[in-house]
Amino acid sequence: MDKKTANSSGKLTLRTTRLAPGATALSIGLPALLLGSLPLANMAMADDTIMLDTMQVEERTVDTNPYAEPGAPYKAKVSGDSRHVKDIAETPQTMTVLTQTQIQESGRSDLKDILDAQPGITLGTGENGNAFGDRYVIRGHEARSDVFVDGLRDPGMTTRESFAVEQVEITKGPSSTFAGRGSTGGAVNSITKQASSEYDFNKVEAGLGTDNYRRITLDTNQSINDDLAVRANVLHSYEEIPDRDPNDKERNGLALSGAYQATDKLKIIADYYHLSAFENNDIGSYIDRATGRINNDIPAYAQKQDFIKSRVDTATLRTEYEFNDNLRIENAMRYGTTNNGYVVTGAHGTNRDVTDPAGDIGTISLSTHQGWQEVEYFADQLNLFIDTEIAGMQHQFVIGGEYSKHDVLNGVYNVNNQGDSNCLVSGRGGVSNGYCIVDESGNYITDNDELMGRNITKGNSDSDYQIDTISLYAMDTIDITDAFSVFAGVRADTFEYKNIVTGRDGSDTTYEYDDTLWNGHIGTMYDITDNGNVYLTYSTSANINGGESDVGGNCGYGGLCSSAESVDKAKPEKVENIELGTKWNLLNEKLLATAALFQVTKDDVMEGTDYDTAGTYNTGKNRVKGVEFSLVGNITERLSTQLGMALMKSEILKTAATSGGEPVEPGGRLANFANRSAFAQVRYQLTDKFSFGAAANHSSEVYVGQPDSTASEDLRVPSYTIFDAFASYEFNEQLNARVNVANLTDKDYYLTAYRSGAFAYIGDARNAQLTVAYEF
Repeated sequence: MDKKTANSSGKLTLRTTRLAPGATALSIGLPALLLGSLPLANMAMADDTIMLDTMQVEERTVDTNPYAEPGAPYKAKVSGDSRHVKDIAETPQTMTVLTQTQIQESGRSDLKDILDAQPGITLGTGENGNAFGDRYVIRGHEARSDVFVDGLRDPGMTTRESFAVEQVEITKGPSSTFAGRGSTGGAVNSITKQASSEYDFNKVEAGLGTDNYRRITLDTNQSINDDLAVRANVLHSYEEIPDRDPNDKERNGLALSGAYQATDKLKIIADYYHLSAFENNDIGSYIDRATGRINNDIPAYAQKQDFIKSRVDTATLRTEYEFNDNLRIENAMRYGTTNNGYVVTGAHGTNRDVTDPAGDIGTISLSTHQGWQEVEYFADQLNLFIDTEIAGMQHQFVIGGEYSKHDVLNGVYNVNNQGDSNCLVSGRGGVSNGYCIVDESGNYITDNDELMGRNITKGNSDSDYQIDTISLYAMDTIDITDAFSVFAGVRADTFEYKNIVTGRDGSDTTYEYDDTLWNGHIGTMYDITDNGNVYLTYSTSANINGGESDVGGNCGYGGLCSSAESVDKAKPEKVENIELGTKWNLLNEKLLATAALFQVTKDDVMEGTDYDTAGTYNTGKNRVKGVEFSLVGNITERLSTQLGMALMKSEILKTAATSGGEPVEPGGRLANFANRSAFAQVRYQLTDKFSFGAAANHSSEVYVGQPDSTASEDLRVPSYTIFDAFASYEFNEQLNARVNVANLTDKDYYLTAYRSGAFAYIGDARNAQLTVAYEF
């Protein structure tokens, strides 16, 4: 059947898509009904003219995000989380939403790479390199545990991919009403692709590129009948790390979804997700502590036995029951496991020891970083939606409850380096046999990937983290007048915490306590015109002692901050956010412009300092102020953009932490914090078949340190701006191709660095890919 659809430029084009049986019957039956009623219409028109409203039919194509604004592929209209009952343009909070089309055209696939480009977000590192998993910092605050999939927390430090993602939603500012504990700077929610009985399609994408890049994906949706449909997304990808071969990475994934309309009122959706990720990649470069500069000329040095591996398996069952137009209930239940592990090599500049045969000369010495994590979790979330009128005002209630059980086992690998040492270096333990990638003449050693000759076995666990949480929340969106609305929400999270930490001497220490966290959110919005509004919002969140599951008793990174006897004496860290903003839906709602002033204040910060067991542990306070702008959608019918900028300032207001035995004065900036960050992606539809675009990603300098602490005054990652380009050509309605070139100028840049400067993550060098997509 031929149908008219809006392409990404907004222009109507004729496109053929095979519809599901019910849709075909409707398309035949409706014209027949209209034709059959013509005599009646003519009789009526003999007396009076009947004016009929214009009916606009909007069909969905394979690439259309169901949550996006029709005809504006970069602009999301609504959230994939049904608890956000208003359109994004009418939600009193900063929300950055990245659609499937924007993500694909950017050429980025790992969630870490997608988020790193977004304003207000930086990457972090952790103790021992923390090499596995994604680690985000939103508006200056840790968010590695504030990652969600379809509204349910996705725990564990793991690799996340976008092959089965419909859109990525980044909520800025504390949002514990939705997210629960944590979410200090914001939260990330990936919305997955789901089966639909409205259409059938098959789409294969195959890509080849520089650095032995290959990527193959399959997206297929099949309607079994009017009520039952299945969908599958399949992924295989491989590439060498640009300009750092033989470092490489591989991804293999499968996402299955089934949707069954059991009755007119009951819908059941089930899905399964699997991802296996494997990398052999070194940690990167390092900051020279003497000069404060990063070594820009370090070769790849990963050892052949090194690995970063991650396996994710989840199963989710959702049920939706609609009692009537104003009352419905939804339940989502998920069980999942993740297994992560890494043994990687780091490099840092040092001098050979004076006892070395070559003497006291500069060199680069290799180090080992390792760990493993096993996560098992279960969650069930129930939401009741009530739309009703009270006292002449429209209310949209969301009343919900959630139970979650997260068990995380962390451990170490036994790494025995059997290679022959080639240098003597000194460290904390004195002089030791080392492995150096610089020879006595100051030249880099080639073919260094077997230098250490590692023998690796899995070792014992060092922490057993368990947290069970029961949450209750209630939210209401009230239309007080046609122009003025209020959102209010409150949430209680009651948890039981237990963590068995194993010390270096093999002894176990059990930390155990329970508590209830109360948080709220209130926002008001006033419509200045039909297309523009202003809003004011206030929200809170709370972090608990030992809330991060991957660091055991390391207080400075969100681990436990007290003795076992006093674990319940540490108060939760409290976060308050106030935001004043405006949102404008322009150009027939195809373009959304937003601006927001915000202030995030974190109090009762738990710091990594020695305290008396009877004393207080909540000695820190910090604040982030800033302004954020965005412009998303179609500027013209042919010009699309996703643009954002964040200008922020952080300040340590109070601290009891020390550095090298000396007190640290308040007033410094937060570590891992960029004062300025911006991203712009622009796409132009030159002809009906050819489009091209470019993207720019900018970050100001970032000073290193541990979370919630005063940043180093000397060690930093320099500012950078990188440019990407892409172009697409549609040969026919089934076949199209896209070219992506990343880092056009081949700029040397660095994403983040460890607090001591011992390693700095290297950004990708220039690389290019050609992707061909075929629909059938």
